[in-house]
Amino acid sequence: MKQPIQIPSGEKIRLKDFDPDYTGKYEDKDGAKAQTEKNIARLAELQEVMYAEGKHALLIILQAMDAGGKDGTIKQVMSGVNPQGCRVTSFKAPTPEELAHDFLWRVHQHLPPRGYIGIFNRSHYEDVLVVRVHNLVPKEVWRERYEHINNFEKLLADNGVTILKFFLHISKDEQKQRLEARLEDKSKNWKFNPGDLKERALWDDYMAAYEDAINKCNTPWAPWHIIPANKKWYRNLAISERLIEALESLDMKYPPAPEGIEKIVIE
Repeated sequence: MKQPIQIPSGEKIRLKDFDPDYTGKYEDKDGAKAQTEKNIARLAELQEVMYAEGKHALLIILQAMDAGGKDGTIKQVMSGVNPQGCRVTSFKAPTPEELAHDFLWRVHQHLPPRGYIGIFNRSHYEDVLVVRVHNLVPKEVWRERYEHINNFEKLLADNGVTILKFFLHISKDEQKQRLEARLEDKSKNWKFNPGDLKERALWDDYMAAYEDAINKCNTPWAPWHIIPANKKWYRNLAISERLIEALESLDMKYPPAPEGIEKIVIE
């Protein structure tokens, strides 16, 4: 059964209806490898045109449970792009200065300018996810943030920012295996955080929070995508396809050459 990746605006979803092991028409990594490599190369071409034209920006938002693959996605899918035109921001717990402002203040400072790709490893959605699950603010506060987020993202879209939001959907069993791998592999020990186990115990609460975030903030100008992410190779393929589709739809072109360039002679 075919499983949607981009969720149509207005359609309500339940995460339990989405299989994190889904791999579409591909049966294994080998079958998807060639297409993924083509996608990465194509993404590099499109980024160069976007940088040269300077009319559009792309904001990629990655959200997932711990060990969901946000870092791996950035490393693999964006491996071909020019670092000069790509900025990655990882949002941790807010600083005292950030807490002294509205919850979107710290995010606005890291938005990509025209011509650039911006990648958020976690994002403003933490303020309706972790804040909600841990009761860091009253319900009446975080509940109003969905509308604030939609308006904020509409402002960005109206100013030339293409927004793509990806929820990397892994199963609880897959998370267990990935966390165990961090314990067993000395080269991955540094990635293990004991606090991840406390968050894991709140799995069901997080799933409910993610469902609400997707259902309430899935708009035509900033769509949510549910990426089956148990298989890393399919995750990379699916995301690269969506990025290419979005960038090609912008119909970008290189700027015209300076007038009289055909007469220039370099001695």
